[in-house]
Amino acid sequence: MAVLVTRPQPDDETTVRALRGRGFEALRAPMLRFEPVPFQDDADAEYDAVIVTSANALRAILRDLANSPLLKLPLFAVGEHTAASAREAGFGEVMAAQGGAGVLRDLVQARVKSKQLKKAATLLYLAGADLARDLASELGEKGFTVVTHTTYRMVPVPSLPPQICDAFVAHQIEAVLHYSRRSARAFLDAARSAGVEISALALPQCCISAAVAAVLRDAGATQVTAAASADENALFEALERILRPRPAA
Repeated sequence: MAVLVTRPQPDDETTVRALRGRGFEALRAPMLRFEPVPFQDDADAEYDAVIVTSANALRAILRDLANSPLLKLPLFAVGEHTAASAREAGFGEVMAAQGGAGVLRDLVQARVKSKQLKKAATLLYLAGADLARDLASELGEKGFTVVTHTTYRMVPVPSLPPQICDAFVAHQIEAVLHYSRRSARAFLDAARSAGVEISALALPQCCISAAVAAVLRDAGATQVTAAASADENALFEALERILRPRPAA
């Protein structure tokens, strides 16, 4: 029996390794495909800081960042995973919010209050094409100027791998992990198209947030669990409450 990981590549590989370290078998079926968008930054623009809500936003422009003056700016990341990607890209001053975009917004404001960031600062937001919330507007209401640059898009994968369909039919999957509303919807569409929707929705669905969980519940899943906070460790803890992992070899 295995846990199905629907997270996009290459992050799904990290998740699978982590699951196996916790005693779970794991299978992969990425439901979104990463596509970089050409990055055309204004060389004359003056920014005070960078904000990033996904490691993918940095991955998409890694070559463009080499020797870029942006690397000298403070960077606010939505979590430690994204912060680690920023450090690997060459940013020297990286601050990680723990708890999602709302906490990231509050972290930026806190830096202004502590006078580590000037009031009405201009922020460069490196973002994906589809955003779960309008962080730029939220920061704009607080007096910041936010310049959003789309650096990547995530394209839904229309079908499940044949071996995953076979695993559903053979009852070899015991739970499914979901990381975003868009990937959850793509999973539902792919499962429906493959004729395994009933088998898939009968299983425990572990979601990284309540918003993602709502997508599965609306589709008819009855065993839906949301992580206590929007991070992978909390997601694993939710999974472990449902399934008892086998001892690691």
